[in-house]
Amino acid sequence: MTNPSRSGGHEYAVVAGDDEHETLLPTHSPLKQEHDDEPKPPTTWLTARRSFSLLHFVSAFAAGAFTCIFVHYALFRKATVSSCRSDTLGIVGTHREAAAPPLVGSTTVHHYPPSSPTNAFPSLFPTDVGFAGGTPTGGEPAVVVTAPSYPIHTGAAQLVIPETSDSQFDLFQKWGNLSPWYSIKKGGFGIDSGPEVPDTCRITGLHLLHRHGARYPTASFESYGGPASLATRLNKAASQWTASGNLSFLNEWTYKLGEELLTPFGRQQLFDLGISMRLKYGFLLENFTDTNTIPVFRTESQDRMLHSALNFALGFFGLPLEGKYQQSITIEAPSFKNTLAPYNSCPNTGRSSVADRGTWYLKKWAENYLKPARERLQAQIPGYNLIIEDVFTMQQMCAYETVAIGYSKFCEPFTEGEWEGFNYAFDLWLWYNSAFGSPVGRVQGAGWVQEMINRLERKPVTQDNNRFSMNFTLDGDIRTFPVNQSLYVDATHDAVMLNIITALNLTYFAQDGPLPFDHIPENRTFRVTQLAPFASNIQFQLLSCDSQPEPQIRVIINDGVAPLSNIEGCPSNKDGMCPVETFVRAQKKLLDTVDWDWACNGDWDVEEGPGWETVTGDPPAKGTSGNLTQTQNTNLQ
Repeated sequence: MTNPSRSGGHEYAVVAGDDEHETLLPTHSPLKQEHDDEPKPPTTWLTARRSFSLLHFVSAFAAGAFTCIFVHYALFRKATVSSCRSDTLGIVGTHREAAAPPLVGSTTVHHYPPSSPTNAFPSLFPTDVGFAGGTPTGGEPAVVVTAPSYPIHTGAAQLVIPETSDSQFDLFQKWGNLSPWYSIKKGGFGIDSGPEVPDTCRITGLHLLHRHGARYPTASFESYGGPASLATRLNKAASQWTASGNLSFLNEWTYKLGEELLTPFGRQQLFDLGISMRLKYGFLLENFTDTNTIPVFRTESQDRMLHSALNFALGFFGLPLEGKYQQSITIEAPSFKNTLAPYNSCPNTGRSSVADRGTWYLKKWAENYLKPARERLQAQIPGYNLIIEDVFTMQQMCAYETVAIGYSKFCEPFTEGEWEGFNYAFDLWLWYNSAFGSPVGRVQGAGWVQEMINRLERKPVTQDNNRFSMNFTLDGDIRTFPVNQSLYVDATHDAVMLNIITALNLTYFAQDGPLPFDHIPENRTFRVTQLAPFASNIQFQLLSCDSQPEPQIRVIINDGVAPLSNIEGCPSNKDGMCPVETFVRAQKKLLDTVDWDWACNGDWDVEEGPGWETVTGDPPAKGTSGNLTQTQNTNLQ
């Protein structure tokens, strides 16, 4: 099912095993008798007659102390997980370790499955015993074409959130990139059309880009926030405070979150997304049957990325997966080129002025919108110095605990206005770190756009168009990067989805920028909860229409049709369509203005805060110091 691949001289490899499952208790009694057939009374300190010297007692005391220290250290290390990369608060693309701390009460951890279960007998439990009965398959579904209305995705039936006084207030939609994905209403992006096929049109292909599902917090929170950091601070002062009111639950609270991995809800999100896409676009598989081929889908090597892709495939194809598709797995790690994780090959992404750019704005905004909440909650936890960062992290805990364990008491202490502020905090953070306000926002999305152009033109990648962190070992091989499919599925991160939206020049979402940190713009168009929540997805629909002489393309973000009329040559269209040839020509022109070497390796820097701005996702122009406001780029108009 998977394709081992190479990149830059590095061989891809499958790594198996789990060294985290340690046995803390002996598997047999240390007091086992010498002869099992001769019962003896148990030896206790009362019946033992052996004499001990002072040296014995001193040695025993020392050994006991050492054992206590060793076990405490071992348990602490068990809660320590190495960091891969952060796509929430922190430096995107950096790799550091953040130890999960000893917490209030006791840290709640659970390692499943056991490393060596005593009742596991695989040979007695085969997955295929034959006698399957009749297995004729029916016709492929095509809901997006045949149904009278489009199936809208709302809410998350498995999760519980507090009731509010306003029935129209949906807390799930106030968590920025930590929100579960939901369908954008018709007209949500200014186009009065839905994702169903326009009249006189038929779908000929689909390029699907999706984010991974809901996960535990990432390990790196270098600059601001982070659930484990809050737990550490609470624990250090645990003897000094007792909480009351809305925070009284903290007196018995334990930290239950893991790191990096998909939560059970996150797994279901991608499984459900796979089912949804099969119901909508299953008919495209008929093209593969006609050509005697199977599709190639792409993801990358991070655990949550790989398992998001596999859960999507389980929903889309059903078990068994073998013989139904092939999963290309690219490597996300330093020195590996990868358009699904481009920051690893763009050194300037790691500059502190670039990586922490969004955090500067977020902190300024948090000091503004959370001041009343801090004062209110401080009275409920006397003895602990509650800072704004703690309050912001409590709001994060609401989102993380809900998608991990189903419900969170951290949701209850905050007002609807404070949740609106929390939602906007992530808009600021990702606008300036990954989207139109980032000096590397556009360059990091350029590689995937180039790959899509090759697929749209059905032209294999050559050395001439191998650029922008594309992996030529994979992209240059039509077996691992085919360009003749009618269905493509790629999995990536929220930051990269925003990179791609920026690189495509979808400036409808940039019209409010630069985003201010002292108030929320009214009716803003850039909302991360709509563009890059957990399991977010972008459908690039290809259509053939009787009313249009040329093949058409539409961009549909979480079921909301995005306007393309700002792209050179694309007309204003009630259904958001643009001729494919026109779209491709405009994207090529845009890519010709991207200077990867300057953006990623050039000697430039930017001032923190509004001392320097961009609304195009570009770095300072060559020959400038980066201290001037860049509000437009004529190459993108």
